[in-house]
Amino acid sequence: MKAFVTGGAGFIGSTLVDRLLESGHEVVVFDNFSTGNIAFLQDALKSPRFRLERGDLLDPGVLANAMRGADLVFHFAAHADVRFGLSHPRRDLEQNTIATWNVLEAMRTNGVRRIAFSSTGSVYGEAESFPTPENTAYPIQTSLYGASKQAAEGFLTAYCEGFGLQSCIFRFVSILGERYTHGHVVDFYRQLMEHPAYLDVLGNGEQRKSYLYVNDCVNAVMMATEKATDPVNIFNLGTNEYCQVKESIQWICEHLGLKPELRYSGGDRGWVGDNPFIFLDCSRIRDLGWKPQFTIREGVIRTVDFLRSQE
Repeated sequence: MKAFVTGGAGFIGSTLVDRLLESGHEVVVFDNFSTGNIAFLQDALKSPRFRLERGDLLDPGVLANAMRGADLVFHFAAHADVRFGLSHPRRDLEQNTIATWNVLEAMRTNGVRRIAFSSTGSVYGEAESFPTPENTAYPIQTSLYGASKQAAEGFLTAYCEGFGLQSCIFRFVSILGERYTHGHVVDFYRQLMEHPAYLDVLGNGEQRKSYLYVNDCVNAVMMATEKATDPVNIFNLGTNEYCQVKESIQWICEHLGLKPELRYSGGDRGWVGDNPFIFLDCSRIRDLGWKPQFTIREGVIRTVDFLRSQE
């Protein structure tokens, strides 16, 4: 199989690239390196079955040419900065929705029929049922990121219906692990390295979140793309647990041997669009035979160890 991976120099995308190459596939990475890291591809670049294409998803001609000959598209490029989305509202529309439409058009031009798409659990907004299943009714969107991903899903499913594509849509919780570049563990770790005596925490620490270790995430993606048979296949990806932010802080601090003063601010959430409770029903992907190998705590600790190794 020849796989085309957008955002393949990113955290999850590069981990997927390594797994695809290990499985004997040909891989083309398409990335503009706005957030991607060439170091994440150091092993891939040694493979004769790997090709790197530097380009922007907002350049349809370049994208279509790079995709030529692909069998399966893994669309993992995205703008995922939920916290500061309101500071540049057009960016989510361009990088998530319009970019996804450009990917779909490039697929149509090249006759590529299969796509795996990294969506997000944020499309559920502030859900009313927990754990939240894939067929829950959509509530009011609370972040531009979630809204842009929901819109992208809409285009994708419409292309499946109209042009005969097959899709696997993955609604992730937050992903942790090696090559992790942004999120609460990075924020807390950097603060603690700068001022170990205190830690500023957005929100009250009571927010309940679910996380998934990156290798478990990639295992699920690989299994679903091999086994899914419907035109549209939607999978939540997460563990069967969640933790409070203050629990995650405790794990991080204990692992670093620190006892900082915790300084909370922002009420029951850290920013506009910060969902105070995320917990997904992942029975659909489990029915395919997948289950995570790592707990949330183990994922947090492995992420801290990775960050320490980068110092």
